[in-house]
Amino acid sequence: MGVTIQEVIDRLKDSGPDTVDGVDGLLFGDPDAPVSGIVTAFSATHRVLRRSIALNANLVISHEGIFYSHRHEQTVPEADSVRRDKERLIEEAGLAVYRCHDFVHRCRPDLITRGLIRALGWESYLVKESPEAGILHLPKTTLNRLVQRVKERLDLPYLRVAGDLSAECSRVGILVGYRGGGRTAIPLYEGEGVDAVIAGEGPEWEAPQYVKDAAFQGKGRAYIALGHAESEEPGMKYLAEVLGRSFPCLAVHFVPETPVFRVV
Repeated sequence: MGVTIQEVIDRLKDSGPDTVDGVDGLLFGDPDAPVSGIVTAFSATHRVLRRSIALNANLVISHEGIFYSHRHEQTVPEADSVRRDKERLIEEAGLAVYRCHDFVHRCRPDLITRGLIRALGWESYLVKESPEAGILHLPKTTLNRLVQRVKERLDLPYLRVAGDLSAECSRVGILVGYRGGGRTAIPLYEGEGVDAVIAGEGPEWEAPQYVKDAAFQGKGRAYIALGHAESEEPGMKYLAEVLGRSFPCLAVHFVPETPVFRVV
């Protein structure tokens, strides 16, 4: 008999810290069913689910919630038609969907943060890791050149930036997902001496506004907003590599998505 869905889940649970009381868990599917293939994704969008079916992968590992909320509710009275159509696709295709959020963030190093740093090609510049942030010491550059490097490496059509594009940058903080708020980002500037923070997202009136004031005061600080998915997708690609090494008999695919927003 081949590898079961539960065996893949156990691999994720056994190799990392305890995730009790978190959001990780099997949302759909039979844990005893054999795995025909695995797809990892930032979110199991309708497109990702269709792609999984085409790849003959019956186990989809989604970092974020699949029904537009952090916590998964099994039954929703009068569920929206978008959710109903998505549920129908999952059930008719016999897909198993596993939420893998807490595990990858609680690993040391955080697999999502490390995945982004790997995608940027900056592993050799990593000087410090905390549970929430990675600190890099890069060759001196300008904010503008740093932004262009990030866009090129992550293949992003645009970035949102606060700060003087001509300012020099060397020490950089990395914050993935929703860690880009003031509580996590602002202390990095003076506490860690960073010139710029590269973050997924956070309230716009917190760290970006802080950087705007800092720039007005003549302090060369910057904030680069990647977007939540754009900051965490590389980590789920990294997870696919990890699972591929753990289960060499299985086809493991990472399926990216297009950006949620467009500039018009």
